[in-house]
Amino acid sequence: MKIAIAGGSAAGLLASLLLARAGHDVEVFDREHLEPAPDVESAAEAAFRPSAPQIVQPHLLMAKSRELFLQFLPDVYEGLLSAGVAEARLSVHMPASLSDSSARPGDELLTTIMSRRSTVDWVLLKAAAAEPRVRLRGGVRVLGLLGTPGQPPRVTGVRTDRGEWPADIVVDATGRRSPIDCWLQEIGARPTATWRAECGLAYFSRHYRIRAGATLPGPAANRVVLAFDEFAVGKWGADNDAVQIAIVPLAADTRFRTVRDPDVYTAVLRTVPAFAEWLDGLDPITSVFPMAGLHNTLRRLVVDGSPVAAGLHAIGDAVCTTNPTLGRGVSLALWSAVDLATVTRAPETNQAATAQALDDLVGAHVVPYFDDQADIDAARLEVLRHKVLGAPPPPRRAATPERVTYAELRAAAMVDPTAYRGFWKVNGMTCRPDEVYTDPEVVASTRDVLADPDSRPSAPQPTREQLDAALGN
Repeated sequence: MKIAIAGGSAAGLLASLLLARAGHDVEVFDREHLEPAPDVESAAEAAFRPSAPQIVQPHLLMAKSRELFLQFLPDVYEGLLSAGVAEARLSVHMPASLSDSSARPGDELLTTIMSRRSTVDWVLLKAAAAEPRVRLRGGVRVLGLLGTPGQPPRVTGVRTDRGEWPADIVVDATGRRSPIDCWLQEIGARPTATWRAECGLAYFSRHYRIRAGATLPGPAANRVVLAFDEFAVGKWGADNDAVQIAIVPLAADTRFRTVRDPDVYTAVLRTVPAFAEWLDGLDPITSVFPMAGLHNTLRRLVVDGSPVAAGLHAIGDAVCTTNPTLGRGVSLALWSAVDLATVTRAPETNQAATAQALDDLVGAHVVPYFDDQADIDAARLEVLRHKVLGAPPPPRRAATPERVTYAELRAAAMVDPTAYRGFWKVNGMTCRPDEVYTDPEVVASTRDVLADPDSRPSAPQPTREQLDAALGN
């Protein structure tokens, strides 16, 4: 089949590789130019785009991504490693407070991939450019769909600012600002079904390089996220000795607007002792990158049991966006691209059946993580709004004997090895969140830790006065 993909970021490039290797001819359209930069650092320098601010925010590829790369795109995975991307085994992330740090069977399946997003995109772009059945059409803007009337309408290609391009299948990989519902309206189709859940956070990130000879307070490739009463701060290892740090306040907390200033950014980080230690071994290599206006979103192209249009599919952020703190975006995009290649593998594809099969996979592989993130964010926002804005305190919820929450699991994971592995199964996307939250061993271990508050360590956090002083307020 001939397949047109609108969007040449990670989701579109992943889909192009998988679809081409399944025997299809693929054309990728993107308004940006699609020529790989000369090297990793040149790609990083050119990564920021106002239309895609998430590219320069901290990233990591979860264990699910590693599993899928090794199974379906092993050569691309080798390309990531050759580009300097770091593998972080489960032991790398273990806190010093963990009661037992010895290895257990299955730990190898929870290895994460630590990298800047620009490096991942650079490797994917090089691979797509070398793929014989992929044609990259950069500098071409997709304006809409070609279609024929019907119930539902049949998509037959794309309209671009360079003319019309017929295709058997069109894939929307245009991201979180996808115009798909406008495109559907123009061909007489129904809109997609969409859900939104508030994220409510703002992100201010900066990239650093490990100083030669520096003594670091922990493994360079690890992930450390501390959720305080008024903001969160996180550190993610990356490729080629790069380190990504983010300050994450409530979006409505106007005090944090000043952290766009690099000096203020540094001052805020130094109010957190653990991060002050990291700064002593790092040199900044970028300015401060802001990002706000985020929502968790979910879109489905099968509504009331019928596709909104035949021959049209969507993947990546065009289907689901989640709060980037847990780093699920690229993993969901890769999983969706694998699913798309799987359901379109047959040479004669029934479009209605394909749409339903892909929607079923969205329900199995995407919806659980959207629902989980919506629940996590709702609970976190209640705390922040109470502490920062003076909203009523979060309601006291009775403990459910057969189930734990993400926040409870995160607290127990600092101490208990069973809870720790459950926490990383949720983070790594190797199990559905509910499977972990209801696992009897995880529940019992978590409840034991929560019953003894003195057993749980807590990172020192700045006072309101220290934070306001650092912010210049």
